[in-house]
Amino acid sequence: MKTLATSLAALVLAGSAATAQIAVSANDGEIVQADGRQVVPSNPEPDTATVIDLNVSPPRVVGEVAVRASVIGPPESVAISRDRSYALITGATKINPDDRTKYIPDDVLSVVDLKSPKPRVLQVLHAGLGASGVSISPTGALALVCNRAADTVSIFTIAGMKLTPAGTLSFPVKSSPADVVFTPDGTKALVTRDGDSAISLLAIDGTKVTDTGDDIYAGLRPYGIDMSAKGDIAVAANIGRGGRDNSSISVIDLKSDPIHVVNTVSVGPTPEGLALSVDGKYLAVSSDNGTDKASSAPGYHEHGYVQVFLRKGFGFAPVAMAKTGRWCEGVAWSKNDHTLLVQCMVEKRIFVYAFDGKALKHTGAISVKGGPAGIRTE
Repeated sequence: MKTLATSLAALVLAGSAATAQIAVSANDGEIVQADGRQVVPSNPEPDTATVIDLNVSPPRVVGEVAVRASVIGPPESVAISRDRSYALITGATKINPDDRTKYIPDDVLSVVDLKSPKPRVLQVLHAGLGASGVSISPTGALALVCNRAADTVSIFTIAGMKLTPAGTLSFPVKSSPADVVFTPDGTKALVTRDGDSAISLLAIDGTKVTDTGDDIYAGLRPYGIDMSAKGDIAVAANIGRGGRDNSSISVIDLKSDPIHVVNTVSVGPTPEGLALSVDGKYLAVSSDNGTDKASSAPGYHEHGYVQVFLRKGFGFAPVAMAKTGRWCEGVAWSKNDHTLLVQCMVEKRIFVYAFDGKALKHTGAISVKGGPAGIRTE
C-alpha cells in the first residue's frame, strides 16, 4: 500500500504536469472561540501545516508537519512556489510566555520543504511583528511578508529553497499592512492596509522593492487580496468594522494609468477569505456572518456562508451561495473550478464543495489538527 509520504513525494515530482495541484493549509492550534472571545485553550495543540492533493475527488491529505501558524491576519498566510517544492507560512501571534492566557505578536516565517517524502521545516526566519500575508514573486526570486503589528513589509531574496532577509519597507503608524500580491510580470505588488484603509502600490526592479507612494483607496479596511492570472484585475476584500452590516469587495483595474478601483460589490459581513478561480472566471468569498461574536450580540449567526460570483468584465454577479461553519477563514479553488475548499476554525475542518457553474453542494470535509487558518494552492 502506498503511504501518504510516498504519495506526497510522487505528487511533487509530478509537478510539471499542467493538471497537478496541491493546497497547503496552515492550522492554528493555540486559539479557540469562546462565545465571541479568542482564548488560549486549556490544552493547546501544536500548529501544523496540511498538504492536500486536489487532483483527486474527494481531495485527500498527503502530508502534515508541525510549523508555526496563526489565525490572526488574512488567510493568505501561506505561499507555495510555482514548482511546488516549498511553501512559506507565517505566524503572527504566539502565547505570551509570561501570561499563558494571553497572546502577543510574533514574527515567524517558516520555509517548508515539500519535495521530501514527508514535509519538513527547512528554515525559520524572522520578519516583523504580526507577520501575516505572504507572497512569492512570479520569478521565484523574492518573497514579501506583511507585518501588521510592525507597520512594515519584509523583503526576502530566494535562492533554491533558501530565503535571505533583504530589507524592510515602513508604512504609516497603525496602517497595519495585511496582505500582498504580485502582478504576473513581477514588476509591481499591491499591499492592503486594513489599519488606514489604503492599498499601497510597490514597484519592483529585480530584487529592489520600493513604495511608489501612489496609494489606492478601496473600501473600509481592505484585508485579503487576490489577482487574476492575466494580471488585468485585482480584487480586495474590505472587512469593514466586523459588525452585522454587509461588507464589500473592490475591483482594481491594473491596466489603467493610474491603477484605480473601478467597481465595488456587496458581499456578506466580514469577508475573511476570497479567491479568484485559476481561469479568472469565478470569485469565491467566505463571510464570517457574525459567527465569531458572542451569541447575545447583534448580528450573531450560527453559520457563515460562502458566495460564488461570475466575472463579467469589471463586475461580479452572484451565482451560488452555501452555508459554511463558524469563524471560517480561507477559500481555495481546484484548477477545473469544480471543487471549492473553505476553512472553518471552530469545526477544525476544511469543508469541501462541488460547483457545477450554478450551485454549490457540500460533499464532505477534511479534518486537520488545530483550526485551519490560512490556505493557498499551486
